[in-house]
Amino acid sequence: METKKLYLAWQDPRNRSWYPVGILTMDEKHTYRFVYTKGVMSSENFVPFGRMRDFYSVYESKDLFPLFSNRLLSDSRPEYKKHLKWLDVIDDDYKVWAMLAMTEGIRATDTLEVFKCPTPNSKGEYEVDFFSHGLRHVAKRVSERVNNLNKGERLFLAYDMQNMYDPTAMALRTADPVEFIGYCPRYLSRDFKELLYKNDPMDVVLTVERVNEDAPLNLRLLCKLISPWPKDFQPCSDDTFKPLAKYPSEVVPNSGTPASAAG
Repeated sequence: METKKLYLAWQDPRNRSWYPVGILTMDEKHTYRFVYTKGVMSSENFVPFGRMRDFYSVYESKDLFPLFSNRLLSDSRPEYKKHLKWLDVIDDDYKVWAMLAMTEGIRATDTLEVFKCPTPNSKGEYEVDFFSHGLRHVAKRVSERVNNLNKGERLFLAYDMQNMYDPTAMALRTADPVEFIGYCPRYLSRDFKELLYKNDPMDVVLTVERVNEDAPLNLRLLCKLISPWPKDFQPCSDDTFKPLAKYPSEVVPNSGTPASAAG
């Protein structure tokens, strides 16, 4: 198994800008590591998490760090099995990782999100699953329209360049009749814009993957986007995504405290 990787994004509470501030990895031995990225330098308002005070250290644990595990539904909850079904997650040894990636680790009480940087699929294409965002802000008729969508039904992207909170926002819409049904996650909007620009837009195919009628709105509409992968395309590549620490070399077990420093 190759090392799995997720990014952690943080929203500055003052200007509402989002920055990638950390990388969480899991290797074939289910060892978790966390490092900060250069995104933490983008705002003077960022504060380190818990005991992970050193920006230049690698943190290692055999258990998922509380910063992330506290964002997952406990398996003791009666709706746990239904939750796995909503997320389209298989109940196996990797379900915790899959749950974290699919739910984005979102909680109503803070300003953090977890996301996966897309990599080419077996056909060399860009492929990503994601839930529609913002459905709680739309009219009741939109929720009803979402509930009536079918698996495989084609959806379309709409660039919302006048969005006052995120000028890179990409809205989601149906075909006929046209209805706006939320937004793609903000960390994917730049990717989607570039894919539309560098490909024939009709080759960027967005479809309904699953509709969970009995789920909360944030887990209601699961979408899939598949697109040709342009030769010069590289997601998550700017400086803010780069780790501040050198890893995973010279890492020793030390659950929740620095395992190595890279100065």
